[in-house]
Amino acid sequence: MKNYIKLFTLAIVLSTIFTSCTNDFNEINTNNNNPETVEPQFLLTNVISVSSDLNAYDQGFRQANYLAQFAASIEFERIDRYEMGSNSEYWDAIFRLLSDIQSIKASDTSNEAYNAVGDIMQSYLFSQLTDLWNDVPYTEALGALEGQFLPKYDTQESIYTDPETGIIAVLQNAASVLENSNATIQGDVLFNGDLEKWVKFANSLQVRYLMRISKRLTDFTALQTLADSGNLMQSNNDNAVVPYLSSAPNQYPLFNAASGIYNEHCMTITAENVLKSWDDPRIEVLYKATSATQNNATPEYNGLLNGQSASTISASGVDLNNVSLFGSIFRDQADGVDAQYMQYSETQFALAEAVAKGFITGDANTYYQNAIAASFAYYNTELPADYFTRTAVALDGTAEDITKILTQKWLSLISVGHEAWFNVRRTGIPNLVPGPDNFNEDRYPVRYLYPESEQASNNANYQEASERIGGDTINSQGWWEKD
Repeated sequence: MKNYIKLFTLAIVLSTIFTSCTNDFNEINTNNNNPETVEPQFLLTNVISVSSDLNAYDQGFRQANYLAQFAASIEFERIDRYEMGSNSEYWDAIFRLLSDIQSIKASDTSNEAYNAVGDIMQSYLFSQLTDLWNDVPYTEALGALEGQFLPKYDTQESIYTDPETGIIAVLQNAASVLENSNATIQGDVLFNGDLEKWVKFANSLQVRYLMRISKRLTDFTALQTLADSGNLMQSNNDNAVVPYLSSAPNQYPLFNAASGIYNEHCMTITAENVLKSWDDPRIEVLYKATSATQNNATPEYNGLLNGQSASTISASGVDLNNVSLFGSIFRDQADGVDAQYMQYSETQFALAEAVAKGFITGDANTYYQNAIAASFAYYNTELPADYFTRTAVALDGTAEDITKILTQKWLSLISVGHEAWFNVRRTGIPNLVPGPDNFNEDRYPVRYLYPESEQASNNANYQEASERIGGDTINSQGWWEKD
């Protein structure tokens, strides 16, 4: 842990330096700041720390938690009503981080391990791009380094499945390189230089993405091989998370945020209904008892309906003192949560789903119970002795098993970036209903708009991609989610 503290503190310092240095994508690619002179370990620290923090807070807590209906807004967070916008700040941040990864690979002091880890992080970042915006620049995305300033938009299908350049192929190759490498890396605030954990992360990401595109697959041999390999995340010790710390400047951002931001994140009726149907003690960790009942012998946990305007909430007579906010781990403890990329539980839920759907062989119930137990352990919550026998929880071999698996998985993905939203889009589970005052004609959104900068600077490729995906709207489904 001492090594993590030292490295993560360094990460935050470097994050400030590099973010300011890479504030303009065109500038970094015209070499104004000479980024190739920076040692790869410092660039790696920056890539991991910045991307994990963005995933956890700006993207996960402040945006995706509304879309996945973990949080409901009282007034100001209009994304809860599907005023989506372009999320262009994240688009720009991803390209800055991808540029840093290119600099890692170009460094004279890099090695095969740095390059493979860079490929893993690059694959993760490109998956974010395509899953949030659909067709995006990929094979020509960083062409500015070679004078190509108008990159084409690759199809989502090719981004994932091209046998040479696709995300899954790149992850397979990166894992193979690391398995056979004697090289070492520094600046790794994720796994502290443990290449075996990087291999497990790369393989577990493959499971994530193979399930992401499972509607389009007919051959699940690769998924079966991964499931049988014993080289996936094996416990919470393998979780891909970067700890926040108790001291500045590397505390969870909500700890120091304005109270208004925190108060806008109410527990939802969706979360209330799910957790109470399971009689699940994680409700007391993920959310707070209402202020009206917190001192009672039996405090209450109540949710708010998503997608309401302030006037609707007022007219309905909702007493906000009787609505729960997010739990103490998110607000009252500077190090109460981690910056998450992926937990062991997610991989186990994915394999449980794959078995239940007949994609692979195995024991769905074992995977399912492993996943739930890991989620309880992650939140330091005691698993009730009878939990797996409860009717609402237990798998019974019926069609309801898929719903149970995917709903438990949904809960486990609170603040893991947009991952819960991606899974809801893919499966429709849980069935999330738009709120009464939504801005999207009662439709559940499936993407962000392309950034305005793309329309201005790369218009021909933007227009081609927009037409191909069915229009630059928040309702244009991607290749992997269409029925």
